[in-house]
Amino acid sequence: MDVNANSRSRRVFCTIVPPHVLDKVSQHEDSALADPARRTLERDALERTRRRITTVRGIAAPTLEGAPSDRPKRTIYDSQHQDSLPGKKVRGEGDTATSDESVTRAYNGLGATFELFLKVYGRHSIDDAGLSLDASVHYSQDYNNAFWNGEQMVFGDGDGEIFLDFTIPIDVMAHELTHGVTQYTANLEYFGQSGALNESMSDVFGSLVKQHALGQSADEADWLIGAGLLAERVTGVALRSLKAPGTAYDDDVLGKDPQPGTMDDYVRTSRDNGGVHINSGIPNHAFYLAATALGGNAWEKAGRVWYDVLTGGELSPDAQFDDFARLTVAAAQARFGEGEERDAVRGAWEGVGITDLDAR
Repeated sequence: MDVNANSRSRRVFCTIVPPHVLDKVSQHEDSALADPARRTLERDALERTRRRITTVRGIAAPTLEGAPSDRPKRTIYDSQHQDSLPGKKVRGEGDTATSDESVTRAYNGLGATFELFLKVYGRHSIDDAGLSLDASVHYSQDYNNAFWNGEQMVFGDGDGEIFLDFTIPIDVMAHELTHGVTQYTANLEYFGQSGALNESMSDVFGSLVKQHALGQSADEADWLIGAGLLAERVTGVALRSLKAPGTAYDDDVLGKDPQPGTMDDYVRTSRDNGGVHINSGIPNHAFYLAATALGGNAWEKAGRVWYDVLTGGELSPDAQFDDFARLTVAAAQARFGEGEERDAVRGAWEGVGITDLDAR
């Protein structure tokens, strides 16, 4: 199968802040809080439509001659608070740092993501063929999101009231870029359980990029996605928690983190593409349980098993949680044998209520 051709047929528009969160904020009585959220939702809807139109027209995947480089090819643009992309080029690969901290953080975050995938998994950029990594900062006005649009990363500055600059958390960058990795590999459909797996893969590798950059073991990591993104007034620590889904925030404006950690609390909804940002808490927690049971650096064992499944060719685009779980157990056995690693992965899935784990 031509993976890139298949990817071109289903490039999705993925944001770090779920629409249900922004919708909650947009209904607040304080217009200083509601208006930026409302504008962000409108901007996201336009970008999502643009993504669909571009996909229908078709965009050829970039091809490179020769072996891909072991160095990233990063370009950072400044949107200058406009809605057009990519904006003005402000830093290329190897250029001297500018005084703009958002530019520096974006540049470094793209590099850290490239480094994890190359050094740990032998992957050359998100397409494994040295694809250039482009990012735009200072997108739109008070834009409360960051997104991967199938071609590049885009970061808003936040409104300063609920969200801060979206380049602050390195795992936000890595999360969105991992949507690109998924796009070029398993290409998981962005709906229901397959969509929640898509989101979970981004949270998992987003967390691993942060842990790798900080040199943290599984026991030392905070297992949060988006720590440092919420403004001081918000009662919360991050957007999501792999360690304890449902506890990242509980705020009078944002509401309460709705993520379940086990199948007992699985949320059935037609919103958010069938709850892709909500039910991703279940496979997220399974990864946390596997990683901490295995100990050491999470990217070395649990991360390798998850990567093997994502890129191995057996994961169908419409995979359900139990499909993915069975493949991870089989991948752990294939890589490490019938020992504690396989048992740790099996135990992790059983810990979140997924018990149909025998190969079919």
